[in-house]
Amino acid sequence: MNTLKIDFVSDISCPWCAIGLSALEQALEHLQGEVSASLRFQPFELNPQMPPGGQDIGEHLTQKYGSSPEQQAEIRERIRQRGAEVGFEFSPAGRGRIYNTFNAHRLLHWAGEEHPDRQLALKKSLLQACHRDRQSMDSPEVLLASVREAGLDEARAQAILKSGEFTDQVRAQEALYTNSGVHSVPAVIINDQHLISGGQPVAVFENALRQIAAQLQ
Repeated sequence: MNTLKIDFVSDISCPWCAIGLSALEQALEHLQGEVSASLRFQPFELNPQMPPGGQDIGEHLTQKYGSSPEQQAEIRERIRQRGAEVGFEFSPAGRGRIYNTFNAHRLLHWAGEEHPDRQLALKKSLLQACHRDRQSMDSPEVLLASVREAGLDEARAQAILKSGEFTDQVRAQEALYTNSGVHSVPAVIINDQHLISGGQPVAVFENALRQIAAQLQ
């Protein structure tokens, strides 16, 4: 069996990243016995300059893309339906506000370095807090709740949040991927050379992973 190295470059605040991760997980389940994977989450910030407290999501999307409330509602419903297809629940009302996610990325980096077997659980808990539960993703209490849910050490996580620990490492990883040409997420990078972009359907991930694994034989 071939083991693929998968770097999932994404942001907590990205709904298509939640869809893409759920679809990727289902694809890997379908490929059990054929392909195994080592999955690692890498940081990307859609809004690195977002101030504390965040911004109303409707206001943000209008400023960034020029979209109307009606267009936003249509896209929100399409995202909700795509999420339902792969088992991810979105709040019908959307996120409400959008937040700076740098501290979430620092915690994910910590999990990946010291508890790699729990990084996926932390990522999924953070995505649910953001997109299902409409939580304030720059709130230490919200982040620590996800840490607890993922079975990680809350005291250690709290110490990280109160310090600048892993700041340089996360910034370096962000720069690595943006300098490599990643400007939208999710970006799913297989074995450091194959790129699958966007929140693709399960079948797209499954076929791509099978083809890449076959090339290794």
